[in-house]
Amino acid sequence: MISVYTTCKDEGEAKEIANQLVKERLIACANIFPITSVFWWRNKVNETGEFAMLMKTKKGNFEKVRERIRALHSYDVPLIMAFDVFGKDEDYFNWMKEELDEKNN
Repeated sequence: MISVYTTCKDEGEAKEIANQLVKERLIACANIFPITSVFWWRNKVNETGEFAMLMKTKKGNFEKVRERIRALHSYDVPLIMAFDVFGKDEDYFNWMKEELDEKNN
C-alpha cells in the first residue's frame, strides 16, 4: 500500500481527479483538504491557496496513477509523489485491496 500526494489549483480540480481515479479503480479513496503553498516559480516567491490530495492505492498502480494525474491536471509541473505505508489497519487494508482488485477493473 502507498499514499500518493498531489496538489491542485482548486477544490473542483481535486474532486474531478479523485472521482476519475476512483471510477477507474486506480485508487481506493482520496482525502482532499485546503492548504497554503509557498514556492519559487518564474523567478519569484509565490504564495497561493491550493487543495492537497492524499490518495491510497497499491504500489503497482503508481505509474498509472501518475499518468492519469498528469493527463487530468492543469499545472505544467504537478507535484506527484508516493509514500510507502509501513503500518496499517488490516480491516482498512483488506477493504482497499478489495476495491483495487483486478476483477473490479
